[in-house]
Amino acid sequence: MPKTFSLLFAFFCSLLALPAAVSAQEPVEADYIVAVVGDSVITRNELRARLAAALRQLEKQGTPLPPQDVLERQMLERMIMDQAQFAYAKESGLRIDDAQLDQAIGRIAANNNMNLVQFRGALEKDGIAYADFREEIRGEMIMARLREREVESRLVVSDSEIDNHLANQAASGGGDEYRLAHILLRAPESVTPEQLAKLRKRAEQALAKARAGENFAELTAAYSDAPDALQGGDLGWRPLDRLPTLYAEAAARLGDGKVSDLLRSAAGFHIIKLVAKRGGNGPASVQQTNARHILIRVNEVVSEAEARHRLETVRERIVNGMDFAEQARVFSQDGSAAKGGDLGWLNPGDTVPDFERAMDALKPGELSPVVKSPFGMHLIQVIERRERDVSAERQRLVARQAIRERKLDDAYQDWLRQLRDRTYVENRLEQQ
Repeated sequence: MPKTFSLLFAFFCSLLALPAAVSAQEPVEADYIVAVVGDSVITRNELRARLAAALRQLEKQGTPLPPQDVLERQMLERMIMDQAQFAYAKESGLRIDDAQLDQAIGRIAANNNMNLVQFRGALEKDGIAYADFREEIRGEMIMARLREREVESRLVVSDSEIDNHLANQAASGGGDEYRLAHILLRAPESVTPEQLAKLRKRAEQALAKARAGENFAELTAAYSDAPDALQGGDLGWRPLDRLPTLYAEAAARLGDGKVSDLLRSAAGFHIIKLVAKRGGNGPASVQQTNARHILIRVNEVVSEAEARHRLETVRERIVNGMDFAEQARVFSQDGSAAKGGDLGWLNPGDTVPDFERAMDALKPGELSPVVKSPFGMHLIQVIERRERDVSAERQRLVARQAIRERKLDDAYQDWLRQLRDRTYVENRLEQQ
């Protein structure tokens, strides 16, 4: 979360910290409409603000900048897609109320080691109006809820798909991970042959440049319609079974640094690059940890310093002979308090990274210092450790999650394409 927010925070800083007003002597270009989306409009000044933010982000990442007019048209298309989603959310009654928004911003502030007052002050110090920041976060939450409601909740993974997945994984040995970057040129749902030919020509231009060794991150910024275009199209490290089938089949044939052929799907045209590959067969067993903890939550009433002080006092009592379970039942604000703080047997990845790192550093019976996580402040004690083969039940759970993730990318892009096609859009830049 802190890393994710730091990127988001930097983006909003560059977006909202606009230059001071020009002097009265300087001519000011009149604003005008560059796109109509449903019953809303996007203005030239709004596009310029988003474009300026994107340019700052690309410069900060060290990505070579694509031509201004190319990036401008790509940015407008992304703004059109955002507006289409907001309009659909409004029509379908999806909203984020102020209480939900306040909770989300409170978590963001806590993840940056601030209370709400400090966080608001930091925003204003960077020239960001708190009201504008709130609305940006509200928009992010609306799009996340839309994706969950319209796409994720409708995905179905059958038992036969899981059986086939496990059988294929056993046959191939599995375990290798691939880091891919991609470019998506989205096609309309009811694409005409002329539109498809034009889109293919543009995709072939991007492919030729990628194979000629041009910077792939720059090409994604200039050509890709995917939401991750300004992050270089980076999909991160994934095993093949967590990639869309189209990408997985192409990646398996690529060498490091190589670029695929032009790939076609219902969503449009795709180009992938294999950035790197790592791995081998995963372990047949995992180390499980039986641990317990005491949690004091940090909020507007209880500061981080106060929570830490309370737990240091509790820790001293336990060190001096008081029972951990008894202290957990009295002081812990977690659901495990009634069980003396016992979390049961934990597998790697079952807890947040800050908690897991602190827990893994402990020997059985050892009591941690006060540990901070996104949930608050903890005392942790490891009771016991053991090695266990990955159970059949857990294997099936992991397989189900892998299949869902693989299907989700395709389903989400398909949903966005359909939404774009049924939304009234007048792109006036294309008419120039």
